[in-house]
Amino acid sequence: MVEQLGLRERKKQLTRRLISDTAIDLFLASGFDSVSVAEVADAAEVSKRTLFAYFPTKEDLVVHRYAHHEGENAEVVRRRTARQTPLIALRAHFLDGLLRRDPVTGLNDDPNQIALYAMVTATPSLSARLLQFYEGSERALVQELVTGDGADELIARLAAAQIVATQRTLLMDNIRRLTNGTRAVDAYPDAVADARKAFKLLRSGLAEFGLG
Repeated sequence: MVEQLGLRERKKQLTRRLISDTAIDLFLASGFDSVSVAEVADAAEVSKRTLFAYFPTKEDLVVHRYAHHEGENAEVVRRRTARQTPLIALRAHFLDGLLRRDPVTGLNDDPNQIALYAMVTATPSLSARLLQFYEGSERALVQELVTGDGADELIARLAAAQIVATQRTLLMDNIRRLTNGTRAVDAYPDAVADARKAFKLLRSGLAEFGLG
């Protein structure tokens, strides 16, 4: 029974990936607003009902590439070492993401990824959906800081808002670098310097509360 469940889950993941890849290929070729959900379903050879079972909105076909990171900040804080503060753990994780060219840092210059970045930033509905992802990330981080670290709720909310806003600002700056033609390898030193500067600024405000 366990093996059957494992196989079913793998099939679901493959179907989800097929639908998303098909949608993104169509969107990049013709424009997000020019392609209907019905066209995506036809191209992926699934029904609209199946498509919506995996992706509740058209925007989710694209933004889910980022949305699976929604609980990542909270998870990083939860799994940090005993010697790390929440902010130090998040800083290390972001710097590692830059090194690995994690798309969520904005520093991935694969041609399809750059085209995806450009489409998301140029399409209001996609930008709005991406903002919802950041709001979800913020809520999850607040919960972890309060329940896992015993932080005051107001302090936790303020800290999470600043941390997530900083990550988003760094992401957008890196996207601008790459969409303006800079290679990731060339942008990397400035991206690291900016991240270090940003987290240093955060630490100066959060250290007093044991979060920096």
